Amino acid sequence: MKISLLKYTPEPERAVAMSARLCYSPVGAEELEQTMSDAQVGTLIEKLFNMGHLSTFEHVSFTFAIEGISRVLTHQLVRHRIASYSQQSQRYVTEHGFEYIVPPTVAAKPEAKAKFDQLLAEIQQTYDELVAMGVHQEDARYVLANATETKIVVTMNARSLLHFFEKRCCQRAQWEIRNLANAMLAEVRSVAPRLFTKAGPSCISNEYCPEGALSCGRVKKQE
Repeated sequence: MKISLLKYTPEPERAVAMSARLCYSPVGAEELEQTMSDAQVGTLIEKLFNMGHLSTFEHVSFTFAIEGISRVLTHQLVRHRIASYSQQSQRYVTEHGFEYIVPPTVAAKPEAKAKFDQLLAEIQQTYDELVAMGVHQEDARYVLANATETKIVVTMNARSLLHFFEKRCCQRAQWEIRNLANAMLAEVRSVAPRLFTKAGPSCISNEYCPEGALSCGRVKKQE
């Protein structure tokens, strides 16, 4: 898995704080941006987060390039609707010699790994044979597995990212998308630490767990 933060709103923390101040100020946004100190920015961001007033977090966005992930992951990822996605197309990009993702639980068992690899090899052979027979790749792709490696560009605003981290950094999230979420969180914290200081699963950000009987028990361990 490879994750790169391609682009993001310049000075994202200041943009969020300035937008919040504008709601209660008689002067314009440009003047506010010039007069706000760094300490004021930090204090206001913390106050907004604690009060749950996150609409101004929507003014800043982050764009990621993501590679080495499965179609299983992207099927889950695109359920986060307030985002923009551009995924490598199996209609126009041939899948001869495609890479695939092996779950750790499969990789840990030699017999299971052998069966997994054998099936993927058969799928590859069938795909290649269909294309050789004149079946267009957009139809040959129907035989491809969810394990097939894919690439995607994702853009989310900070508020959507906070929700994404809450759901997908949780221990109840599947391993692959959880690994992705944690890697993305590390990327945005490197450029906007105050926006994402408390980001993560509910047990971290709000000290409660919505999973009920399915909870991993982290909240109780913290008490």
